[in-house]
Amino acid sequence: MPRLQTVLLDPAGREQATVLEVMEGICRVYCPCEETEGMTLAFLQSGDRLRTDRLCSEGACIEALTALKFRRDSVSTDELGIDSVNEWTLQLLRVRHLGQAEQRLHALLALLVNRLGLRCSDAFQLPFRLTHDRFGELIGATRVTTTRLLSKWRHAGLVEMSPGELVMRLSPELIESSPLTF
Repeated sequence: MPRLQTVLLDPAGREQATVLEVMEGICRVYCPCEETEGMTLAFLQSGDRLRTDRLCSEGACIEALTALKFRRDSVSTDELGIDSVNEWTLQLLRVRHLGQAEQRLHALLALLVNRLGLRCSDAFQLPFRLTHDRFGELIGATRVTTTRLLSKWRHAGLVEMSPGELVMRLSPELIESSPLTF
C-alpha cells in the first residue's frame, strides 16, 4: 500500500476473529466515526497485529505513513489479551493526561521515537512526518499551538524537519527529558 493511502476495515468482518499483521512499514489506525473526527487509536509497525473483532461498529481506518505491507491471519489462542492497539491507546491516554500542551507534545514525540524511531549518531529519527494538525489531534491542542511549539524547538535545535524530507530528526536532549517515561 503506498504512503498516505488509507483503507477502511469493514466492520462487517467483526464476527470472525481475524488479525491484520503489519509486514513492512508504519501505519496509523484511526476511528472513522463522525463523532470522533478521525481519532488516532494507534501507530503500528512491522510485526504488530490488529484484531479486527475489537473495532468499533464503524470499523477502523489504516493510513500508511510509509509504504505498507500487511496480511490477514486468524487469531491464535495466545492473542486473547492486550494487543498493539490497546497498548498504544493506553500510552496516548497517558500523553493526553498531562496538563500543558508543551508537555503533551514533548511526551508524544518521545513516545513516537521510543516505539517507532531510529537512533542515528547525533539524533533520533522518525521515518515519517505528521502534519501539525495531526499532532494537535493527538495532544488535544490546536494546529497553531503545535506549530508554535515545533517552531520554538526547531529554533532551539531540538527538532529538524527539512522541507521535502519525509523524516523528522529529534535531539537526544529533547527525547531524554520527556515528562513521561516509555
